[in-house]
Order: sequence, then structure tokens, then C-alpha cells
Amino acid sequence: MATKPAKPKAAKPAPTPPKAAVPAKKAKAAKRDTAPAVAAPVLSDVRAKIDHIDRSIQALIAERANFAHQVGKAKGKLAAAVDYYRPEREAQVLRMVVDRNEGPLSDEVLVHVYREIMSACLAQQEPLKIGYLGPEGTFSQQAVLKHFGRSALGLPLASIEEVFQEVEAGNADFGVVPVENSGQGTIQITLDMFLTSNLKICGEVELRVQQYLMSRSGRLEDVERVYGHPQSFMQTSSWLRANLPKAEKVPVSSNAEGARRARNADDAAAIGGESAGHVYGLKKVVTKPIQNDADNTTRFLVIGRNIFPTSGHDRTSVLVFIHDKPGALFDVLSPFARHGISMNRIESRPSHNAKWEYGFFIDLAGHVEDEAMQAALAELKAHSAQIKILGSYPVAVP
Repeated sequence: MATKPAKPKAAKPAPTPPKAAVPAKKAKAAKRDTAPAVAAPVLSDVRAKIDHIDRSIQALIAERANFAHQVGKAKGKLAAAVDYYRPEREAQVLRMVVDRNEGPLSDEVLVHVYREIMSACLAQQEPLKIGYLGPEGTFSQQAVLKHFGRSALGLPLASIEEVFQEVEAGNADFGVVPVENSGQGTIQITLDMFLTSNLKICGEVELRVQQYLMSRSGRLEDVERVYGHPQSFMQTSSWLRANLPKAEKVPVSSNAEGARRARNADDAAAIGGESAGHVYGLKKVVTKPIQNDADNTTRFLVIGRNIFPTSGHDRTSVLVFIHDKPGALFDVLSPFARHGISMNRIESRPSHNAKWEYGFFIDLAGHVEDEAMQAALAELKAHSAQIKILGSYPVAVP
């Protein structure tokens, strides 16, 4: 019997050659190349909206500046720059900015933006002249910029005494002087100036102080001598003791002066703020601040020749002279307690007027125009040798 011929086996299809692997970098590049085609219309829409908002902001700023100019015209051609400045009104505006803020920008950022707008509007009439402890680059200058904005004219002076003198003489409209530090306490020379000066406190500034070690080379191993203000040496004592125990510590009148000296020496460094480093071309020896207290804050006072009306959230500073006798301090404090006035701070200094007489610097919550404050001060007059109202002023805005 004949056998059937075997069926030829079907040829297997040739295997598909594997795809060449695409390098990861090329794959990412391909994604980047295609991404803009999808994202570009969305991005252009967002940018168009930002441009529209910017035009609106610019128009509103110009409108605000025009109204500010009208205020100046209403006050008359003979008015000086100081006549246009109303610290209580600025404080009210900035508090409203903070109250309205719902993010994403912080209160501090928005306050800074509005402060600069108000500063520029005010300078249309004539820039305010502000005396401060110089030279350029000090924390006092930073306080001036924070409170008055960059449109004010800063006058760097050689000492706190000179700041008082220039304001008293009318060569500066206002002055900014340090009064206390959160870690080191009171700046005594400032309080002593109020014992004899007739100037008034018109405002306060709270400045976060960050101390850096800076030098020309930026290398720690080069540092054999450190310049700094005595307060700065105290505020950075722990770091200096641990990292530069053998370096010479040279006290100077201001940190900016220390930075000025350090820029001329290869083996010297200076303690100070970033602004001093920028002004005098110094590099940070270490990138982080070196102060003992991370929340180191200095409070500055704005001094002028007048007391301004209430802002609605104020502080009053008084200087009370009393004779050294039993119960004298109780007699000073009890009127404020009876009238529900909170005391924020008290500091004693010997009087320059009479032997065994002391002056108490007292910060109180409220304005001198408040009924409760007036009643308490009237009672106090019966128990004190002298009362001096140093000023009523808006509480510092962030």
C-alpha cells in the first residue's frame, strides 16, 4: 500500500528582532521635546493673565500716587516732608493689609511691598531724612529701610548721641536708634539720652538680627583677628569660643565699621549682617548665622519732635522720676493697675538731676490720649517728683 507523502512543515515566522533600547537620557529628552506642545497654550494663558494683573496693579499704584500728591497739595506749599508723614495712618494701612491677607504670600512680604509703595508716594513731595547709627551697612540702616522704605534718605551718623542731636537740630526729620535686644537687654546709652532730650518716640521697629562671620577670603583658617560691636561679641560668644578661641577680638563702634576694616586685611574677619558684607565686599566664612540665639531680635525706636494721634493699637513710654523711699515703686505702678493698663516693660536709671533720685522708663499698652491713661497719669503725679511723656506710638507691624 502506497504511503501518503508527508506534508511539509510550515516554516516558523522569523522572530521579530528586539527593539533597540532607547537610552534613558534620550527618552527624557524626547518627553521634554513633546511636553511644550501640550503645556505651551496653558502657560501662555497664565502669562497673559499675569500681564493683565500687572497692568491693573501699575494703574492702581499710579492712581494711589496721584491721590497722595493731592494730600500734599492740600497741606500747602510751605509744608515740609515731616508734615506729610503720619505714622499712625501708615500703621493702620499696614494692619489692614495683614488682616486681609489670605496667602500665599506671608504678612511680612506684603507689609514690605506696601511699605515701599507708601514710601515712594510720600517721597513725591520730599524724601524724609532719617538719621541712624552708621556707617552704611549697620543693623540700624536695615531698621530704617524696614520702617521708612527705600525712598527715604538715610543719614549715617557716628553715634547714637549724634542721631539725637541731628534730629533736635532739624537736620534730620526722624532718627532710628536701638533700645533693646532680646538676648542682651537694654542699650543703656539710648535710655540715658532720653533723660535730657526733649525728643519724642514716634514709632518702633522690631528687626530679626542675624550675625555672620565674614572676611575677604571667606576662609576660616585665615582668621586671626575679629572685628565687631561689643553687643555682637556677646551675641556670638558661644560660636567664637568653640571655633576661634585664640583669635583677637577687636571692639568697634559698629559692625559696619568692623566690615570696613576687615576688607583691608587678609587675616581679619568681621561680625555683622549680610548687608554689611555686600557693602564692603566680604564673603561669609560660614554660611549659617553664628549668633547664640536663633530668634535674636533688636527693637529700635523712631525718634522725632512730635507726638502723633492714636493708631488704635499703641504703646506709650514714660519716664518717671521718684525719690528713693519705701513703697515708692508701688506708688508708681498701682495707678496703672487700678485703671487696667498693662505694663510691657520697666527699667530704672539713676537721675542726672538730683542725688538719690531715680528714673523709671516704663512702656505701657495704650495711647496718652486714652481716658484710662490720662486718669492713671493724673494719679501718678501725686507720687512722683516728675513725669515725662516720651511718646505714644504704633506698636511695631511685622
